[in-house]
Amino acid sequence: MADLITEEPVELQLERYRTELTGYCYRMLGSVFEAEDAVQETMVRAWRGHRGFEGRAALRSWLYRIATNVCLDALNGRKNRARPMDLAGPVTVATASDTQLPEVTWIGPAPDGRVLPESGDPAEVAAQRESVKLAFVAVLQRLAPRQRAVLILREVLGWKAAEVAELLGVTVASVNSALQRARAVLATEGGAAARPAPALDEAHRALLDRYVQAFEAYDMAGLAALLHEDVTLNMPPYSMWLRGVAEIRAWMLGPGCGCRGSRLIPVTANGGPAFAQYRPSPAGGHEPWALIVPEVSEGRITGLTNFLDTDVLFPLFGLPPRLEGE
Repeated sequence: MADLITEEPVELQLERYRTELTGYCYRMLGSVFEAEDAVQETMVRAWRGHRGFEGRAALRSWLYRIATNVCLDALNGRKNRARPMDLAGPVTVATASDTQLPEVTWIGPAPDGRVLPESGDPAEVAAQRESVKLAFVAVLQRLAPRQRAVLILREVLGWKAAEVAELLGVTVASVNSALQRARAVLATEGGAAARPAPALDEAHRALLDRYVQAFEAYDMAGLAALLHEDVTLNMPPYSMWLRGVAEIRAWMLGPGCGCRGSRLIPVTANGGPAFAQYRPSPAGGHEPWALIVPEVSEGRITGLTNFLDTDVLFPLFGLPPRLEGE
């Protein structure tokens, strides 16, 4: 493995690990913005300490040790990020409120290019994609911070127990105990999120193509046919969420009727397809409204997360500030 005793500039050696470290910190913190800040702090600390490094350990392990400490410091004494479904039960269209909670409350979306490797072993890349799904990241946030680090390092990144023990400065027995407790939480609270989802296939793509067609046509019967009977809809920063085809259809035809005439632009987020929604603008053209991250299982859409903070999210995903024309 590479270390810092090479002819290559230290900046380039550190930069090689930026994406995978961002993915790690995103799983730890639940926010790509916080993850990028944590990685930047990691790079600064590594730069300052590289002269004393002297190749005593692999560079990658050393950077993960720094990044873990940065994340643990960030998580100290604060509430974990969550999804609306983690905080309260569903509401109906009749009882829905417009209560909003601060950004720090919510797990945010992540562009694939910021948190996932572009290439590698297909099985490892697939596992990496599954481990940044919104539902899985939400389950991770329910773990104690050190349990979270152990689970990610052992189960997602494939580190050996001895390597994790060295990184955290604990015994192998402590690592194994933390992993066992973390697995128990996933088994009891993770539900479908704890099970690997099937790879994106032609049927999955066709389902999402039909979703786009139905949404843009505002064909509620066609849209309803694509949804699982227990489908959920949540819209951070709003705290409320809906469950069931009837409620979502009622929402789309009621409070959400301003979405009629929207256009959806495909992007990738959290290891899979997502869509940037632009609603018709009174000034003409279409303006940003939501980043839609769907969840799919067994041939149906099981969840829709509509992130509404487009002023921040659309630039993050490299999306235009508006769409001109019809």
